[in-house]
Amino acid sequence: MTKKEKALFAVNALKEKYPDAICSLNAADPLQLLIATRLSAQCTDARVNIVTPELFEKYKTADDYANADVEDIEKIIHPCGFFRIKAKDIVEMCRIIRDEYGGKVPDSIEKLTALPGVGRKTANLIMGDIYGAPAVVTDTHVIRISNLLGLVDTKNPVSVENALRKLLPPEESNDFCHRCVLHGRDTCVSSRPKCPECELKTVCSHWVKISRNK
Repeated sequence: MTKKEKALFAVNALKEKYPDAICSLNAADPLQLLIATRLSAQCTDARVNIVTPELFEKYKTADDYANADVEDIEKIIHPCGFFRIKAKDIVEMCRIIRDEYGGKVPDSIEKLTALPGVGRKTANLIMGDIYGAPAVVTDTHVIRISNLLGLVDTKNPVSVENALRKLLPPEESNDFCHRCVLHGRDTCVSSRPKCPECELKTVCSHWVKISRNK
């Protein structure tokens, strides 16, 4: 089985298991999703979802954040960790969004990654979830599962992204990444993978290897 065939099998299997490929971060608009994703760096989505209701209730537009007292944002987002740099990034990115993009979240990888604190993972999430573009969000689950399946042999996020773009159907790539997150939390858990009951085990290089060694 080629890597492309293996990738397509995984796409279909996870689609059947998780028909609703939704982002784990709660957000009502593009700006909220951008900010929530920035907060999720080195923090769980569950924790972010606990913190953001207060933040989103108080600050609603890019202009609100641009004019905000950074220390006030720091207090609200403190539980997310790295709160000082995250608060600074949020205020600065919103000033740019207000001043250069009329308050609208940019619609290209290049423009998004030029914003403070926004890397390719965040940019891909925005492009896929907001603008419907083919996107590969290389979070830790996607990287781990792609390596276990044998689709890639690297933990470098950009290298994984580039490899998966060649293997995944463009129209499926964004949802596949969301489903990998769900699968990584439910079945392919890093510390205790449930390999025998995994829907992907027949195409998983890791399962083949451990099965041979039994």
